[in-house]
Amino acid sequence: MKILMVCLGNICRSPMAEGILRQKIKEKNLAWQVDSCGTGSWHVGQTPDTRAQATAQNHQIDISMLRARQFSVKDFDDFDLIFAMDTSNYNDVRRLARNETDKEKVKMILNESFPKQNRAVPDPYYGGDHGFEQVFLLLDDACDAIIQHYS
Repeated sequence: MKILMVCLGNICRSPMAEGILRQKIKEKNLAWQVDSCGTGSWHVGQTPDTRAQATAQNHQIDISMLRARQFSVKDFDDFDLIFAMDTSNYNDVRRLARNETDKEKVKMILNESFPKQNRAVPDPYYGGDHGFEQVFLLLDDACDAIIQHYS
């Protein structure tokens, strides 16, 4: 199983989701791979936001080695599931889909823990540290649901 996490800049939500799911995959000894990217190109090559890194580190997850990259149409070929953090990113990724098979891979991540509600993971970038912790907890629950649903 290959899973891709997608947000806007790939420096807050999606790298936290990648780190959380990587940790859970390791704990469950699953032969899965996970990556993350953004729909925008502003932060390509950058490390995750320092607040995202600190929040993950508070939960014993190191995401400091991750580097932002932009979503590519090739990702449809490389990944089985593509989880978007919000409706805007969901729509942006689906617009790049070449066919129905590509579109079916794209899902809203919080639908894993809140089925059919299409909830967005709030973007904590312009908020304080509390917003990063809230996002971490939402993503942690969603990643538990992903493991339960797909393993």
